[in-house]
Amino acid sequence: MALLQISEPGQTPDPHQRRIAIGIDLGTTHSLVASVRNGIAECLPDVQGRAILPSVVRYGLDAGGAVTRQIGYEALAAQVEDPENTIASVKRLMGRGMQDIGSRAQLPYKLIDKPGMVAVLTVAGEKSPVEVSAEILATLRYRAEDTFNDDIFGAVITVPAYFDDAQRQATKDAAQLAGIHVLRLINEPTAAAIAYGLDNGSEGVYAIYDLGGGTFDISILRLSQGVFEVVSTGGDSALGGDDYDRALVQWVLDKAGVAADTLTPGDKAALLQTARACKEALSATDSVAFSARLTRANVQFDMKAADFEAATASLTQRTLTAVRKALRDAQLGKDDIQGVVLVGGSTRMPQVRRAVGSFFGREPLTNLNPDEAVALGAAVSANQLAGNAAGSELLLLDVIPLSLGIETMGGLVERIVPRNQTIPTAMAQDFTTYQDGQTALALHVVQGERDLVADCRSLARFELRGIPPMVAGAARIRVTFTVDADGLLSVNAKEQGSGVEARIDVKPSYGLSDEDIARMLQESFSTAQQDMQARALAEAQVDANRMLLATQSALTADADLLHEAEKTDINRLMAELARIRQHGDAAQIEAAVKALADGTENFAAQRMNRGIRQALAGKNIATV
Repeated sequence: MALLQISEPGQTPDPHQRRIAIGIDLGTTHSLVASVRNGIAECLPDVQGRAILPSVVRYGLDAGGAVTRQIGYEALAAQVEDPENTIASVKRLMGRGMQDIGSRAQLPYKLIDKPGMVAVLTVAGEKSPVEVSAEILATLRYRAEDTFNDDIFGAVITVPAYFDDAQRQATKDAAQLAGIHVLRLINEPTAAAIAYGLDNGSEGVYAIYDLGGGTFDISILRLSQGVFEVVSTGGDSALGGDDYDRALVQWVLDKAGVAADTLTPGDKAALLQTARACKEALSATDSVAFSARLTRANVQFDMKAADFEAATASLTQRTLTAVRKALRDAQLGKDDIQGVVLVGGSTRMPQVRRAVGSFFGREPLTNLNPDEAVALGAAVSANQLAGNAAGSELLLLDVIPLSLGIETMGGLVERIVPRNQTIPTAMAQDFTTYQDGQTALALHVVQGERDLVADCRSLARFELRGIPPMVAGAARIRVTFTVDADGLLSVNAKEQGSGVEARIDVKPSYGLSDEDIARMLQESFSTAQQDMQARALAEAQVDANRMLLATQSALTADADLLHEAEKTDINRLMAELARIRQHGDAAQIEAAVKALADGTENFAAQRMNRGIRQALAGKNIATV
């Protein structure tokens, strides 16, 4: 008897063949790769048995002028001797313009202002952050291929929850450059929740507090029977352990009376390296010696834990401010949280653990290795997406951090996808034309929480052409926003009657700063009343313009129906509306629009009667 080989939908056709999928945590200070082996997610070590790969790349030239690269521990060891060609914390440069990057003066390497995204100047030439990140990703890919002695089917790569479109796209570009097929980008807190939830069988509402080397995320998740639903998210993709290092360096320089602008690149690298070592030591002891040999002076202090905590207190408070916002967005209080999961190596700092415990009124959960949790969760997700996890009920419901919409008349924003909307999603809204005979429509896609376009971030512009000429308001144009599982956006516009359509994949401008995100959210709360008044005024002005255009069009076509006195009255009302539209408030404009509508009511009735007579001319009752 012949046997049929049957596979479940989405599973590998050969039940005995397993696709090799990996999860990658591409971190600011270090990166990891993990995979599910024998049903268990585990981080994959290098030949020396080290799971962690420092996210550092050093470029050089050999005797023949060919470009050389050192990646990971070798590059890390060269930071002080060759700081200008040794690039660390490149994740903070991904998708960023020069104006988006703070603390540039403390960086030992030189940045080049390039359109779209900065580059780093090295002895091997200009290097894009995407290119540097690709070196790290490729090293992790080779490690996985060596482990399994086979090619990799694909990878799930994690990104901070507060990464915008530009940073997510830059991450995908780096993976493509590294020869990695991206199965999905998932948010780091979500990956950590997968690792924690599956490991502990947890259910309920959890806060994932993720403080890494360069980014901070806070996500509120609801775990229930394998479903990981992100209720709200927040954070700061320019806040992490690196900033604690820099704050410590600044404290030392202030104490020593050394000006930052007198430091050489080697001095900067040495200070940062010493600061990082002191920070890590102070997690286990109350005092440590800070000693660094600089070009012009030697710096030596006895650093106390209390001094470090005081120097970095404002950074810790910034994380708690983001936590409060995330709870407000989720409409939850501290008492609604079943547990707080700490993720990221920077959560080992005692002051961070104390602050989080004090805020929530309970001890945070620390039974998972904070360095590995994100990579392990990504591996579980990759295993499922590769079709290896038969019967798995794991479901991820992530969200977008900021609202998406389009510009409408009057410079207003019409939101189509609200922030904290679960993704993937597709949401649509119908719009119409503004003028008679309009055959094209310009669409401006924006991101933000304010009501006016000027206060939001521009993402893309495109046009829908070929709309059949119709009277204003007759066309029906459906605009659909589609946000994929990676959080990337595409927009489609279609005129429903004719079928004419246009589409754009929103390619980010690589320029949305983290401060912009925080400002957008903050201003959406603090300026709500102002926004409402501005929106009401803009809407009234649009109505006034529409009324004036319609009245003028009617006069042009049928002015012979009016006596001179009637024409004079209508022209006076139009002039008054035009004046008030420029200088009046919303209520005054609305009153003037109503006055013009009332003043032209008889004219409108006469025009309708003429239209009916013309339509019936030459026809008899039987024909009608």
